[in-house]
Amino acid sequence: MAFTVLIVDDSSSMRAVIKKTIKVSGFNVGQFLAAEDGRDAMKVLSAEWVDLVLTDINMPNMNGMELIKKMKEDEILKTIPVVIVTTEGSEKVKKQSMDLGASALIKKPFRPEDIRNALNRIMGENEDGQKDYGRELEGSDF
Repeated sequence: MAFTVLIVDDSSSMRAVIKKTIKVSGFNVGQFLAAEDGRDAMKVLSAEWVDLVLTDINMPNMNGMELIKKMKEDEILKTIPVVIVTTEGSEKVKKQSMDLGASALIKKPFRPEDIRNALNRIMGENEDGQKDYGRELEGSDF
């Protein structure tokens, strides 16, 4: 299954780097969408179906943490996994983002395999980008 990925970063060059790295990684993307900050991301999320959000923390207007909070207030948007992609790697920032509901934190600079492994894990795909049905069935009655 190809995923729609929203990349949120105030730097157009960083959005391009993240997009290229995801492509090179082999993660199964059908469509990339982009936003310059959290406010712009909320507009995209209200108009488009998105499977996964990758966001920076430090942005004008609405930062990444505020974006996660806003998404968690919406019944549909709160189900979309959010990955923080940031230069900030302190335990405090990591704990704060996880407490808010982020699915992962990827520290810049990153390697394609770091991105692929994190995104596949979050989206329930195995290393080959195929649906990992064993993970889906964990805890079920089947």
